[in-house]
Amino acid sequence: MDSDEGYNYEFDDEEEECSEDSAEEEADDDALDLGEVELVEPVVAGGEQDGSEDTGSGGGLGAGRDEEDYRYEVLTAEQILQHMVECIREVNEVIQNPATITRILLSHFNWDKEKLMERQVHHLLWRIIAKLFRSLLMETKPVYFDGNLDKLFSECHVINPSKKARTRPMSTRSSNQDMHCQICYLNYPTTYFTGLECGHKFCMQCWGDYLTTKIIEEGMGQASFIKELTISCPAHNCDILVDDNTVMRLITDSKVKLKYQHLITNSFVECNRLLKWCPAPDCHHVVKVQYPDAKPVRCKCGRQFCFNCGENWHDPVKCKWLRKWIKKCDDDSETSNWIAANTKECPKCHVTIEKDGGCNHMVCRNQNCKAEFCWVCLGPWEPHGSAWYNCNRYNEDDAKAARDAQERSRAALQRYLFYCNRYMNHMQSLRFEHKLYAQVKQKMEEMQQHNMSWIEVQFLKKAVDVLCQCRSTLMFTYVFAFYLKKNNQSIIFEVFACTLSALTLSIRPLDNSVGVKIIAICCAGVGLQNNQADLENATEVLSGYLERDISQDSLQDIKQKVQDKYRYCESRRRVLLHHVHEGYEKDLWEYLED
Repeated sequence: MDSDEGYNYEFDDEEEECSEDSAEEEADDDALDLGEVELVEPVVAGGEQDGSEDTGSGGGLGAGRDEEDYRYEVLTAEQILQHMVECIREVNEVIQNPATITRILLSHFNWDKEKLMERQVHHLLWRIIAKLFRSLLMETKPVYFDGNLDKLFSECHVINPSKKARTRPMSTRSSNQDMHCQICYLNYPTTYFTGLECGHKFCMQCWGDYLTTKIIEEGMGQASFIKELTISCPAHNCDILVDDNTVMRLITDSKVKLKYQHLITNSFVECNRLLKWCPAPDCHHVVKVQYPDAKPVRCKCGRQFCFNCGENWHDPVKCKWLRKWIKKCDDDSETSNWIAANTKECPKCHVTIEKDGGCNHMVCRNQNCKAEFCWVCLGPWEPHGSAWYNCNRYNEDDAKAARDAQERSRAALQRYLFYCNRYMNHMQSLRFEHKLYAQVKQKMEEMQQHNMSWIEVQFLKKAVDVLCQCRSTLMFTYVFAFYLKKNNQSIIFEVFACTLSALTLSIRPLDNSVGVKIIAICCAGVGLQNNQADLENATEVLSGYLERDISQDSLQDIKQKVQDKYRYCESRRRVLLHHVHEGYEKDLWEYLED
């Protein structure tokens, strides 16, 4: 969630009335009203979106099956705000605190209502005992048995609201007298000062500047601030937190208010394990699930992602290995090709070394190593004597051991590059997805001009859907295979993967007619040996094909062949995924630790 657009709600003071005199400046502190929010029915997803067929890439044992089994809702920011207000109300029915205080308490417990309730049980028992004492002793004054409640409020950095009325100091200063602000060191009338229950008061201008700085600067850059959303009193060594109504009352800039409202909502989502922002740029929807799991969810914007890690849906590889893979790619891909061609490793400390000329006598520059070795055989330099340019000890045991280690390192690098290059090729191919869909849509419109109905031409879009799903599945099978140890099951998996790749490419020779060539070109880049250049070339060829006339006589024949082929491809994709998941269930897979 990178933008604040779409947050149109405002704070006001209509939901709860304060128990204190409305003329008091602090009267608004007991109510947390996040504005009137229009209640919109959430989208309950189960493989369908707005009544249309699920066409997203990826899938578990099939794109539809996992989504049907995994129930979730897609909510707007306004619905999330309403959900947060309802959560506060539910808690307040039990603990009976001001809503602003309850919001801070829930934020402290990461919006886990159960944990907060557990801490309140002891206090509630004491309240029952207090009521019994009052009835037995006929006391008109309250008897307080706070138990461990003070510790709870102290941990949350708020003043116990049950003690506010008893401990609030009476102001003895006349409203006509001036006060000295401890921040700007200027004198203002007492009516221009305000503060929290801690008793520290500052002028309105300093309060506004302080809160604005906290919200705009720290709210933009500090992850802990965004998650916990805590602003403490500006007084030195005071950790009492500023409540939401005080913040909204003291800030005059509407943009800052909007930012604070966004941070409140974002804090609620980030702390709730059942909620996740859609990772698509400029999307303001939230996915709510019944239980957190590594399952595919689809936002209203069309983005399908893994609820557990937030990445694009990545079946069959698990989140753990995908995270390791992404980190490895970010760290290694840029320089690994150059390193493989131009460097060797020190046989002692394995630091990468480049030789830019001179003799074969190498000295490691690592301050903790400084090993001397031969560049040719990688053996210790001492036995070489004066053989500065010709190595005469290539077959010595030490030299062979060093070269073997070097070869293992190079083999590991080459293995990584093999999988990385193919993974990247498929990723690049998927980036052309929107362009391909637009071109296929144009072709479908052209076919409708040849007396084919809208329903009859949907086979083209469905074929591209299946091919994109196959491409996505194949992309993540490279990640899965990279971390997989060789065994009988892994060999079967590789056969399935190669079969799927070959089937996807096999669409090409079906027919020389325009419609089939469109589908064949759409799947360019899916095969194990295809790369970005193939897809770019295929896109240019596709542009030429789209300008040609369509033969009406061949359309029905094209439709049947394409449907048969994409259905078979989809069935093989499901078999591949089923094989991987069966291995997960039976614990057949063994992994290589990176």
